[in-house]
Amino acid sequence: MQDVDIPTERDTEPYSGRDRAQDRGHRRPRVGHIQFLNCVPIYWGLARTGALLDLDLTKDTPERLSDALVNGDLDISPITCVEYLRNADQLVVMPDIAVGSDGPVLSCVIVSQVPLDQLDGRRVALGSTSRTSVRLAQLLLAEQYGVQPDYYTCPPDLSLMMQEADAAVLIGDAALRASLHEAPRLGLAVHDLGDMWKQWTGLPFVFAVWAARRDFLEREPETVQEVHRAFLDSRDLSMEEVDKVAEQAARWESFDAELLRRYYAEALDFSFGDRQLDGLREFARRIGASTEHVRLLEPLLEPLLAAPELLG
Repeated sequence: MQDVDIPTERDTEPYSGRDRAQDRGHRRPRVGHIQFLNCVPIYWGLARTGALLDLDLTKDTPERLSDALVNGDLDISPITCVEYLRNADQLVVMPDIAVGSDGPVLSCVIVSQVPLDQLDGRRVALGSTSRTSVRLAQLLLAEQYGVQPDYYTCPPDLSLMMQEADAAVLIGDAALRASLHEAPRLGLAVHDLGDMWKQWTGLPFVFAVWAARRDFLEREPETVQEVHRAFLDSRDLSMEEVDKVAEQAARWESFDAELLRRYYAEALDFSFGDRQLDGLREFARRIGASTEHVRLLEPLLEPLLAAPELLG
């Protein structure tokens, strides 16, 4: 996979001790960066707004970033919704920023050689690096199609997967390649997970949220607020200049600029409001996960900023 290169603070010249983190006597916040094309608009504007040098970015897969946030190796990061729900007591969700869809998403799919209702007991390859997409696929196949396939995990290479499996679950750049190039060439059916969820529930689906560790929020409420604002500003700038974002991303990918523009502007949903929260809660209900500890950042941040003594 060819990543779109978003420069990190390690890719730039030294900041000569003048960055705000050093001036304030503490380190830069450790922030996760999903290395897929679907997150480019969240991060593309960070260099333009000047926020990039205030972050210690770590690029990795959704699964590894989720683990790093839960384990305390990151302070703020995107996290797959399944892992967030499992660890909501340790985390606080940032409002108005997520990766999801309100219909077809293009990059979270089941590719199948047979109709989905014929997959009972048959091999299904999980090439996904997102536990949320895997859990969503399993939920849809069980509840909508009444099948319990034989799942196994393997690298996300569609041609190889189809040699041993009747269907495959793919996300991210591998799913885009499979949907747009490989599946049509191989004569395979593509089933979009975002569209399947919307048809089933009428709600948007949230694949990943941005969250801060609660202990980091208690120590650094102003930093969390600044990082949240930096992401919103970056996202908004990217969507205002989405043609330019798509053109730059297309230089290094097998997808043309117009496709990426439609992907960013029409398929993906980078917001997280009431409807997205309803979708998250509905997903939690259907997989039997608790939402007792689900909390948004702003209601918790206000008392911390207003009364520093609460930080203990």
